[in-house]
Amino acid sequence: MGHARWSPTDWASYARSSAGKSRAELFDARRIDPALDPKGVALREARDSAHNPNSTGIVIGLDVTGSMGMIADALARHGLGTLVEEVLARKPVPDPQVMVMGIGDAFCDQAPLQVTQFEADIRIAQQLQALWLEHGGGGNDSESYQLPWYFAARHTAMDCFEKRGRKGYLFTVGDEMPPPVLLPEQIARITGDGEERPLSPEALLAEVEKKFHVFHLIVEEGSYARGNLDRVVPAWQRLLGQKALRLADHTKLAEVVVSAIQVTEGVDAGTVTGSWEGKTAAVVSRALGALVPEAPRRGLFRFGFGRRA
Repeated sequence: MGHARWSPTDWASYARSSAGKSRAELFDARRIDPALDPKGVALREARDSAHNPNSTGIVIGLDVTGSMGMIADALARHGLGTLVEEVLARKPVPDPQVMVMGIGDAFCDQAPLQVTQFEADIRIAQQLQALWLEHGGGGNDSESYQLPWYFAARHTAMDCFEKRGRKGYLFTVGDEMPPPVLLPEQIARITGDGEERPLSPEALLAEVEKKFHVFHLIVEEGSYARGNLDRVVPAWQRLLGQKALRLADHTKLAEVVVSAIQVTEGVDAGTVTGSWEGKTAAVVSRALGALVPEAPRRGLFRFGFGRRA
């Protein structure tokens, strides 16, 4: 997908149409949209095109349980425009194509994973708005943040990786603990895939990191994190190290995502922080923490994966 180009005019029109609507009016789905159901999806593709000749896949996985609907709401009203336009202006990576995922609980939710297409224009916002904010989740201290890892590892294809040996970016966003093992029956129910053994978060992370830079943003304003931050932060740091980022203000999600990409691509963290103003700079500085550029990959790898819709 991604055969069009982002237009600030289209975004401005979309943002105006969202103004004044309640969250329930903006996100009016009451069940999963069949177009966003991952079951039976072979691949979501981020491919080069005339409008985006050097496409880069970016995945944003949003917790949509409980109070976390505020994340999707803020992204749809303001953040998405900032995210795409700042990547295009700052150019840490070329030609962004964005996929959004909705994350729930694989143990108890009806729709624990929702997946849009990779898009490069206003369809990013339109598909984001199609997410069902199920407001589910369970009392098990975690949501299924590993489902985007599984889907991205096994059901995405990106020209940035296959043609140019450059990883995409994957960010999950939520306020609870790292996920438990992913069970074969959960994989079958959610994606239709056959898997014979449980998959640990560590195993899934190792698999998805082959083609994505993987981050998790800990939403410190979330109801779970507020009471358990001393447990949540160390647990995510043990799993992801410096790529576990603390998000002090959920309305600055886009700025933190852009900044993390910039640092990973080689820009000094202090320079990145200084490029923002006021409260945004403070939020970005806290989030980046000890993040440093990732060592460049040696060599160029090409892959012969099929291109299926």
